This record gives sequence, structure tokens and C-alpha cells, in this order.
Amino acid sequence: MDTNTITETISAVVIEAADAAAAERFYAAFGVGSRVRVRQSDAPSSGFRGFTLSLVAAQPGDVDAVAAAALAAGATTIKAPAKSLWGYGGTLQAPDGTIWKLATSAKKDSRPAAAVFDRMVLLLGVDDVAASKRFYVERGIAVGKSFGSYVEFETPGSPVGLGLYKRRALAKDAGVPERGDGSHRVAIAGVLGAALDPDGFAWEAPAA
Repeated sequence: MDTNTITETISAVVIEAADAAAAERFYAAFGVGSRVRVRQSDAPSSGFRGFTLSLVAAQPGDVDAVAAAALAAGATTIKAPAKSLWGYGGTLQAPDGTIWKLATSAKKDSRPAAAVFDRMVLLLGVDDVAASKRFYVERGIAVGKSFGSYVEFETPGSPVGLGLYKRRALAKDAGVPERGDGSHRVAIAGVLGAALDPDGFAWEAPAA
């Protein structure tokens, strides 16, 4: 695959929920737009589902505003937004079980706060970072950054970014136990079409 022909590495993340109608209402209120699609699924799943979605904002006030919108729509707090060495952020869980991280590298606000974000990133928790990295590189998705147990891919033209993180480290970062069984309850609509990666994350063709 020629990476120069890729326009959207990931066009949308498909969340599989036991109550698809309720999940659709939540994500409409959350404001993630067409980046997230929902479909009905009763596939067994328990504990950590092996991935997180991140919303990267411009400033702390925006993180708080987005978190407030999510909580008002039915999300629950895992880690309340707080200052850290790298910036400001926290994690919450959607009613369907998906874990969302809200973050900014900024330490102070530079304008009035708004419930907006700049980037959305899908982080996959993997058992063998090198093997999973190789799977994606061999299929034409170039590496942007890579260090230790973390890989960030280049996703030109894509509304959703993609990264890999050691599963244990991802769970710790999210603030949840690592243990989890069953379906990931997520699919990735994008450039790989129908494919299954080494950790069982399913790709599918984008919606027509």
C-alpha cells in the first residue's frame, strides 16, 4: 500500500453497545460528531476492553467543559481532571463502558473556555508492541513517533489518530484494572478494510 494515497487512515470508530440508542444519544451530547458511530452488540465483554479514546484540547478550561458535557450526558468520572507534569487532564467512562481520556498540554487558559477539542486519538492496548507495530507498518501506516511501549502513527487527513500502548500501561494511565475478557466492542472503520490485528482489534471498510 502506498501511504501517499491514504486520505483517512481512520474515518470513524465504531462503538458496539448493548443499548445502541442510548449510546447514540450520549455521543450526540458529547459532541464527537461523525468520528464515532454506534451499533448494537450483545457480545460478552467484561472489565478493561483494551482501548481508550482521547480528546486533546487546547487548554484546561476546554477539558473541564468537555468533561462537564459528558458527565451531564451520563458519563462517570474515573480520574477527575487535574494538573500534572505534562499538562492537565482526566478520564471518564461513557455509559456504554468506553473509556475516554481528556487532556491538554497547556497549563493555563488563553481564552474563555468552550466544550471543544482539537484532536481525537484511538489508543490500542497491545500485548507485544513490536509485533503490533510491524502489522500496521507492513500495511502502509507509517510511524510518527515511537519510544518504549508507545507508538504513534501518522494519520494524514484522518479525523481520528491512532496509537499503540502496552496494555498494562494503558490501563494504568486510564486508572482502571488491566484485567478484561471478551469482545473489545469496538471496530475501526478505515483504510485497512476488513482486517484483524494481532490483538484482535477489527478493521472494516468505511461506511459508504
